[in-house]
Amino acid sequence: LDRIETKVLQVNIGLYCNQSCNHCHVESSPQRKEMMNRLTVDRLLNLLENNQTVNTIDITGGAPELNKEFRYLVENIRKLKGFDNMTIIDRCNLTVLYEDGQQDLKEFLAENKCKLICSLPCYSKKNVNRQRGKGVFDKSIQALIDLNSVGFGMNDDRDLEIDLVYNPIGAFLPPPRDELEIDYKRELNELFGIKFNYLHVFNNQPIKRFADFLYRRGELGDYMTLLVNNFNPHSVQDLMCRNTINVSWSGHVFDCDFNQMLEMPPLWNLNNNNNNTKYSVDDELICPHSGPSVFDIDDLNQFNGERISTDVHCYACVAGAGSKCGT
Repeated sequence: LDRIETKVLQVNIGLYCNQSCNHCHVESSPQRKEMMNRLTVDRLLNLLENNQTVNTIDITGGAPELNKEFRYLVENIRKLKGFDNMTIIDRCNLTVLYEDGQQDLKEFLAENKCKLICSLPCYSKKNVNRQRGKGVFDKSIQALIDLNSVGFGMNDDRDLEIDLVYNPIGAFLPPPRDELEIDYKRELNELFGIKFNYLHVFNNQPIKRFADFLYRRGELGDYMTLLVNNFNPHSVQDLMCRNTINVSWSGHVFDCDFNQMLEMPPLWNLNNNNNNTKYSVDDELICPHSGPSVFDIDDLNQFNGERISTDVHCYACVAGAGSKCGT
């Protein structure tokens, strides 16, 4: 599996989150302190300024909006690249709209024409609260109503896109996407008057919190067998790791967000990497990562053709219909 031209820069801007979901592959929570700092953000902007192939910036976390550098990053991407040739994705958990200091978040996202990809693992209150925490469903529904009110999902001349994400609550694969999207749109519209653009259907990654959940239930081995038995070779060509560079909060670079969480550095050959990798984190934080960082690279395409670092968790992205993660 080899890298092709870089089209997506995925930035995990920090692990702090106002939620603590039991499927979260990055193990985010209100207790996490790891956050990208201004020096690393500026280095990303510098690399982006000198690149002509990246057309999507995918900002994730944690709850990315709660990083103090989030708005600085978004505003400066727009200054550098404008609105026509660059998509900015904000992976939003919806409830963040009601955190302190975020009262104007929906207007900020609309003004900067961010594409929202929002997790709503079911249109059932019981299932959402079971996976994401008590009270999350009601806040998520209100957030969707509020986002519709500023234009997201309304298919009008404001051209603001909001997609939802379904992922299973247990050790099984998702149902067919097209049929599930019809159900989502019908239920959310009839019950709440909510509109959205597209439903993404992801397989849960058997790592971190979800792997622990399966292990405690004695289902981890069966889930891995399910993924392997449902391997879909046709999904390999469009894997996001092939055209994406993933950046951690510390500035370290990876083939994908899942490899980042497993601390699997890329196999890229860095002639200038003498095992003295440079990175920038705030003094009180301990960085767990090794390998190259954004301070070691000069060009977001200098690794085209390099092998991608893989392991058994990769079966989750190529099982069934596959998981492109919305990019």
